[in-house]
Amino acid sequence: MRQRPDHEHSHSHSHGSAQHDGHEHDGHDHPHGGVRGFLFDLFVPHTHDAADSIDDALEASTAGVRALKVSLVVLLATTVVQAVIVAFTGSVALLADTIHNFADALTAVPLWVAFVLGRRVATRRYTYGYGRAEDLAGMFIVVVVALSAVVAAWEAIDRFVHPRPVEQPWLLVAAGLIGFAGNEAVAVYRIRVGRRIGSAALVADGVHARLDGFTSLSVVLGAVGVLVGLPLADPIIGLLIAVSILALLWGTVKAIGARLMDAVEPGLVDRVEHVLLDSDRVVEVRTLQLRWTGHRLVGAATVLVDATDLAAASHLAEHAAAHVRTAVGNVDEFTVTPAPVGVAPR
Repeated sequence: MRQRPDHEHSHSHSHGSAQHDGHEHDGHDHPHGGVRGFLFDLFVPHTHDAADSIDDALEASTAGVRALKVSLVVLLATTVVQAVIVAFTGSVALLADTIHNFADALTAVPLWVAFVLGRRVATRRYTYGYGRAEDLAGMFIVVVVALSAVVAAWEAIDRFVHPRPVEQPWLLVAAGLIGFAGNEAVAVYRIRVGRRIGSAALVADGVHARLDGFTSLSVVLGAVGVLVGLPLADPIIGLLIAVSILALLWGTVKAIGARLMDAVEPGLVDRVEHVLLDSDRVVEVRTLQLRWTGHRLVGAATVLVDATDLAAASHLAEHAAAHVRTAVGNVDEFTVTPAPVGVAPR
């Protein structure tokens, strides 16, 4: 690991994924600039920024539950308005979008349960607590999104085989715009709160809502196609959007999967390493481990300290651990094991 620049040591050591390679990066492998970068940031946003995250666990969970309540109300209101327009138009496409938005509103329920579970204290069986329930909820949402894409593709193909007349296409334009506005409002809110509290599952649900908003726009484009005399425009666009959802979903699958595999951003490891080296009389960081449990961080480190006895070294280690908890948001537990200078760790 890294040493202070004003100390030179000949210790040989290694540390897997946390080893510093001399380059500063944020840990997110994604394109920058251009259309591809714009689309990536739109549909696969960063999960969190530890420097800006909420520090208090209860406050973070409360913010997450509040976001779910607000988004649930907005999506249900959107669904009711669309259902009324379905009654006037008899549109099967709008009916499918309405059912889809209703199902999306219900995805808030497993996340809500996960946030409530995350507040429970650790037990002898679940010694790290229940934070993983949040990531499992994120995987459930991924499955729902994938199923929604399959249903959308099926409906689009069915439109090719069994064309249906569309009544009052202008009302469909209004319904599609309402669906898009409701989903995008929910997406912005969920992603913003998810980033702030470090919740990959809430960000994934926000991306889900954003994708659903573009699905609602397909109703608008299909209605425009009908107005200009192209009745097949609706199923063509619906099929393209279904394929796009599955393609863009891969980024969210990787983000949630990485969390389940205890992956953290290398940039976050660098930040904690810098904080440790800025602590009083810490000479070198030998090992460093971090993991997410829901939207909270736990970790441990072994450091070489400028001390001649274990008592002084332990005091310096406690100070370094407190420094990390103060400087880096979302940290619940962080343990520092000291090794005095000249004493090789066992």
